[in-house]
Amino acid sequence: MSDFGKVLTAMVTPFDEFGKIDINKVKYLANYLVNNGSDGIVVSGTTGESPTLTEDEKLKLFETVLTEVGHKVTVIAGTGSNNTTASLQLSKKAESIGMHGVMLVAPYYNKPSQEGLYRHFNHIAQEINIPVMLYNVPSRTMTNVLPDTVVRLSQLENIVAIKEASGDMDQVSTLQNKLPKDFSIYSGDDSLTLPMLALGCQGVVSVASHIVGKDIHEMINNFLAGNVSEAVAIHSRLFKLFKALFITTNPVPVKTALNLMGFDLGDFRLPLIEATPSERELIKQSLIDLGRIE
Repeated sequence: MSDFGKVLTAMVTPFDEFGKIDINKVKYLANYLVNNGSDGIVVSGTTGESPTLTEDEKLKLFETVLTEVGHKVTVIAGTGSNNTTASLQLSKKAESIGMHGVMLVAPYYNKPSQEGLYRHFNHIAQEINIPVMLYNVPSRTMTNVLPDTVVRLSQLENIVAIKEASGDMDQVSTLQNKLPKDFSIYSGDDSLTLPMLALGCQGVVSVASHIVGKDIHEMINNFLAGNVSEAVAIHSRLFKLFKALFITTNPVPVKTALNLMGFDLGDFRLPLIEATPSERELIKQSLIDLGRIE
């Protein structure tokens, strides 16, 4: 098993007023996350607006975050796409840079069969030597990586974890029962982290940890220490924020929240657009309730 940590933050990508990546803000945000509860950072995932980033931009993000905080935390490259060859090429480049691992989302839009999914992930993993985290998010990809496919993939030495965001607790239980004990399952939904911990999962690849990383870490640590009532209390306190951060397409709410907190991380690249006034107000109120803004 490759221990990526308990709280991994799927980092947003800061843009300047011209829509270009703001490298200084990337460095600042990476350090902020490390100092506020993150054991690891996933760079150029969905939360980082990866579909609108060029390969050169992704590589620059990988290099920047790895150089800035890679000596302190795990830094994982989001290299997955619906193009197997392109994903493999980017994964190889991430490995050559020195990234600690890659995260591979299930191919979207082309809707491969389970055998196609297996061959896609297998082909990439066989050609690199760094750890691989699978990412199952059917709500975005329209394809569910089923437990038996994950079990087959777990037989490859460097496929060591999955970010599971199906929202199906029965599927999580099936994974937990069928996978090797040294294979890590991470929650892909902040609001389901505590239930998934109860099913034996490792931690979370989080969006909310941008804002409440220390609290999420405290929740996990309390649960693992047997202080279940305290873990539940923390979950309940954070639940409104967890839901507010998904009232519209991620990463619009979390980037909006961070900008409300004064981070000045810029706008979004089309086709994503700003939150509506009502969405913005709900996000703002959730931050006020937690004392993050006044």
